[in-house]
Amino acid sequence: MTHRLTLRVYYEDTDLAGIVYYANYLKFIERARSEWVRGIGIDQLRLKAETGTVFAVRRVEADYLSPARFDDLLTVETDLLRLTPARLVLDQAVLRGGTRLFEARVTLAALGPGGRPVRLPAEFRRSLETGPAGPRADADVLAIPLKTR
Repeated sequence: MTHRLTLRVYYEDTDLAGIVYYANYLKFIERARSEWVRGIGIDQLRLKAETGTVFAVRRVEADYLSPARFDDLLTVETDLLRLTPARLVLDQAVLRGGTRLFEARVTLAALGPGGRPVRLPAEFRRSLETGPAGPRADADVLAIPLKTR
């Protein structure tokens, strides 16, 4: 299930050429990931307090396809691609209208209090499988690739 976050490009997001500075796309997709996690019913602060688990970006593979500009209205799409015992892989894209401007494949690792990899908490896995509103139709396919680029 695709999660979408809408955001606007502000002056502070642009460079001297008037286009979005390349590193800001990483901020945009980070915001979208945070909202995606919130949307499936996970409180990351509570998860950290109760289990010591946090999520760290392990890898980002990004392609810059076309520039966004000041005042553009953008949509950031987030899709779960793969789920393993300690990692999840997301496909994320930034679009203006129907035009893809940026796309990334992001690998997140679950880390315990000592900063070492740990298994994804059961609560998090359940939320991925059911979401906040109950079971999802595609919950039984989470262990295999959901989407290919």
